[in-house]
Amino acid sequence: MNFDFATHIDRRQHPTKKWQQYDDDVLPLWIADMDFPSPPAVINALRARVDHGVFGYGGVPERLRQTLCDWSQHHYDWSIEADWQIWVPGVVPALNLAALAFSEPGQGVLTATPIYPPFLGVADNTGREAQTFALAEPETAADTWQLDVAALEAAIRPNTRVLLWCHPHNPTGRVWTPTALRQLGELAQRHDLIVVSDELHCDLILDPTQPHRPLGRVCPELAERLVTLWAPSKTFNIAGLSAACAIIADETLRRRFQRAASGLLPSVNVLGLSAAEAAYGEGEAWRQALLGVLRDNLALLQDHAAQWPDVSMSTPEATYLAWLDLRRSSLGMEAQQRLLAEARVALSDGADFGWPGFVRLNFGMPRGWLEEALQRLDRLLKA
Repeated sequence: MNFDFATHIDRRQHPTKKWQQYDDDVLPLWIADMDFPSPPAVINALRARVDHGVFGYGGVPERLRQTLCDWSQHHYDWSIEADWQIWVPGVVPALNLAALAFSEPGQGVLTATPIYPPFLGVADNTGREAQTFALAEPETAADTWQLDVAALEAAIRPNTRVLLWCHPHNPTGRVWTPTALRQLGELAQRHDLIVVSDELHCDLILDPTQPHRPLGRVCPELAERLVTLWAPSKTFNIAGLSAACAIIADETLRRRFQRAASGLLPSVNVLGLSAAEAAYGEGEAWRQALLGVLRDNLALLQDHAAQWPDVSMSTPEATYLAWLDLRRSSLGMEAQQRLLAEARVALSDGADFGWPGFVRLNFGMPRGWLEEALQRLDRLLKA
């Protein structure tokens, strides 16, 4: 079956953060959503649900719970159960909710940097103490970002209670190895930490030699202290439908999470539930086609980046996001601002991720738009 990943869809006809944050002549390669239409199966499921005509309070269909169990077993050899699932309106609300559920005011919430900006806001949002440690940078473009185990352990304080983990990692695109995951798990057990593993990008593996391994599968001993967050939002480009799932094997932990959510989080959007079921149940062919497009787009980006003096990029193993180091370039620490002003390309500023001088580039878009954006960047970065 052929899918359309080439059409330039005008997203400005509806309010959209990605395309209306900047002037009309700016190409937006910043916020993490794609410019591809969602899978036909998802669109058809939404049409059918809309045709029903009633949109009152809904519930999570048992078919959806089983579909996610099947997806986990088939793709990741991880057996999860239907009653482990707590469906929520999004991963970011779930991160904040976990801090409320599993720590007290003033206790520490720890995360690695660079990191997706909402991670860095959790502590302030919930009255907790923000704690961070740095990942180990790649020494060459051929290397990858690494978990610095010593830095992680040094950052754990007596009041640290929750560790927010991102796997695969946003923004670097790193797929963490079983060794790194076991090291993290051992520290979590030794220091009595609750681990929240955001695995939002797990279905977007670009390097087939680096498969995703859920933390819960690699470290089953973490079950009584682990929350895994999954969602179809990034993979199937349905973030606006607000449906995600917290997978919590331990009943006590699950009840604490549910109590914290009571009165704070709304029920999941009924259209989001229909879309999620169709995505996981019927979206695999589309996902495989998408991965081929993303790999081609990444190769195009790499060809251009290789011609940018003093700009380095460690190849992402997952996601549709690239993390570029411009600290030694002529643009310096104001790279994002100058690329916006002079190239008219909007990228995400590394300062928001805790690492000034870097930018994050979203290559999840039709090739024609990506080519135009890269040509604009060439004129500035090749100079």
